[in-house]
Amino acid sequence: MPVSAYAEMPSFKLYMADVGLLVMKSGMAQSTVLSDLESNSPFIGAIAENYVAVALATNGYPLFYWQQDNTAEIDFLIQKESLVIPVEVRSGLRTKSRSLSVYREKYAPEVCIRISMKNFGFENGIRSVPLYAAFCI
Repeated sequence: MPVSAYAEMPSFKLYMADVGLLVMKSGMAQSTVLSDLESNSPFIGAIAENYVAVALATNGYPLFYWQQDNTAEIDFLIQKESLVIPVEVRSGLRTKSRSLSVYREKYAPEVCIRISMKNFGFENGIRSVPLYAAFCI
């Protein structure tokens, strides 16, 4: 069954097609974005998620996300043939994700992707992709 069959029309997210304009319109200083990637600012995470959304959309993936009872959320679900791949976006080096654990327990996906500031890798069944390489997915 395609991921789109499970889409709930009242639930959606909006992304800007240009991350630079997003930062400018936010009023956040560019130096903050460039130098403080490990900050606790939720907006840094939103910028990273928006960046990945643009990369995925550019590669032709429809943008879907998964949420469970407002307690867990996977940033993106992409589908390659019959394979549904959860994609978690983290803005820094800290990559622990309760949401990805919940999703993996519930659906046992063959492949999981985490996009973060970490380098390429594979650990505990999760493929790690650096933010700069999001366009490679």
